[in-house]
Order: sequence, then structure tokens, then C-alpha cells
Amino acid sequence: MSKYIERFSPSERVLHWVVTCSFFTLLFTGLGLYSRLFHGYFGLFGGGQNAIFIHKVGGVIFFFSSLYMFINHKKDVSSFDDADWQWIRKYGGYLTKYGTHFDIGKYNPGQKLFAVFIAAATLLLGVTGLFIWMPTAFPRWIVQLSLMTHGLMFVGAIMFVVVHVYLATIGNPGTIEAMLYGAVRKIWAKKHHPKWYKDVTGENP
Repeated sequence: MSKYIERFSPSERVLHWVVTCSFFTLLFTGLGLYSRLFHGYFGLFGGGQNAIFIHKVGGVIFFFSSLYMFINHKKDVSSFDDADWQWIRKYGGYLTKYGTHFDIGKYNPGQKLFAVFIAAATLLLGVTGLFIWMPTAFPRWIVQLSLMTHGLMFVGAIMFVVVHVYLATIGNPGTIEAMLYGAVRKIWAKKHHPKWYKDVTGENP
């Protein structure tokens, strides 16, 4: 009997890594555009012009792949049941030294909120990025407002992603296996997502 249970299909994992790689491409090409302190990063891409070009291409890839990923999981990440609200009220049990268990489905509320935020950030970054891409085609105040909004969402997205990476690795050992191999250990699923485990296997965790 297998000790593992499938969590993500190959296509879901490929899409996730396309979004991830395009995000970090935007991060490193965008740092030099965000502040002169980071102009040194342009050297990684063969200069400022190349970095800007790669940033634009990466932006298009990230925009469509990120929104497509959200649409694919919209049903799972846009609804909250009583167990989810209990998770939120107790901050997922992260602030207590005692073990706290919740009857969570495929995604916990933190993952759901992260997905919704990234989808909203993707839309804002995409729209403001378009204004910045063609600054002479729009009124100056729109371009200036877009620059400010783009920068704020850039910082906000980085903060959310840092937390996301931490919780998927050090914070919750075993979580990253889902995106690396597509499957997770059953004991992990029973502990972190018992409702999802029961729905998939029909077994009472």
C-alpha cells in the first residue's frame, strides 16, 4: 500500500513553476528599475535595455499564466467554510505551542488568501505595467500613478511570496513535495488537510 497520495497533476505543477520562474525573473529584472541601488542586477541580463526587454516578456508570461492558474483553482480558493474561519481566528495555530488541528480541505485559508492576493496583484501589475510600457500614449498623471501602484504591489507581492516559500518549506516540512513530485505523504495530508484526504480517499483520517 502506497504511503503517498497525489496532490497535483503534472500540468498543474508545470503551470505553477512557469508562474514561479516568471515571477522571479520579474523580481530580479525589476529591482534595477525600482531603485538605483539595484542597478548592479542589470549585469545579470547583459545591461539595462536587455533587462527591460526581459522584464516585459516575463511580465506577459506571468500575467497570463498567473491568471490562468487562479481560474483553474478558483472554486477551491474562493470559498471559506466554518473550519476555515476557525483557522483564521486561531491564526492557523502558528502562534501557539500546542498542536492545533483543523478540518481543512485541499487549501488552507492562508493559501486561499495568498491565491486571491496574487490574482489581484497580477491584474494591478499588468494594467499599471501596460501604462508604464507605453508612457507617451497616456496622460502623465496616469503613468505616475501607475509607477507608484506598480512599485507598491511589487513590494507587497515579494512579502507574500517570502511567507509563502517559508510556509511551504521550513514552516511546514513535506509541503514542497507536492510541487516537486506531485504527491505528498498520507500522514502529512491527514495532519494538514484531513477534509481533502477524506474526499480523495474516502478514508476517515
